Amino acid sequence: MTVDREREDLIANLAEQRRLFGITLRGIEDDQARQRTTVSELTLGGLLHHLVDTERHWVTVAVERDENSEFDLSEMDSRYRMGPDETVAGLLAEWEAVAQRTERLIREVDSFDTPIPIPTAPWAPEREYWPVRTILFNIFREIAHHSGHADIIREALDGANTTYQRV
Repeated sequence: MTVDREREDLIANLAEQRRLFGITLRGIEDDQARQRTTVSELTLGGLLHHLVDTERHWVTVAVERDENSEFDLSEMDSRYRMGPDETVAGLLAEWEAVAQRTERLIREVDSFDTPIPIPTAPWAPEREYWPVRTILFNIFREIAHHSGHADIIREALDGANTTYQRV
């Protein structure tokens, strides 16, 4: 497989994961996106906010390569919450812009093996270096992981899910 083909395949697979997550948001109003439907604190809007934030974070880490970066603990409380001024449409538009930045990284990075300094955190106090490939797979894993959560939340909300949409 050529490098260009590998890059385009990765871009296509990430886009497909975003599309599948997006199905759980079809026809959802902003107030529904904030509604809890299980004992979990997770909501569709909170998951969407988290995925936009997470992809943006990891692409920034890969692009900036900051040897002194630290995980910002002050944002932990809001990572899984759709803010009062946020909308589903606005977050989806923001995610599209983030996705374009991810695509640019995938197409322009010299090598997927390039080591990237990962922000330190209380649970990971020693500086680690991940290859760009691992960062991209981490983004992919996050989207796929939370798509399952979103499917359950949506089904509990109104019976719709990624394979069955009520009309």
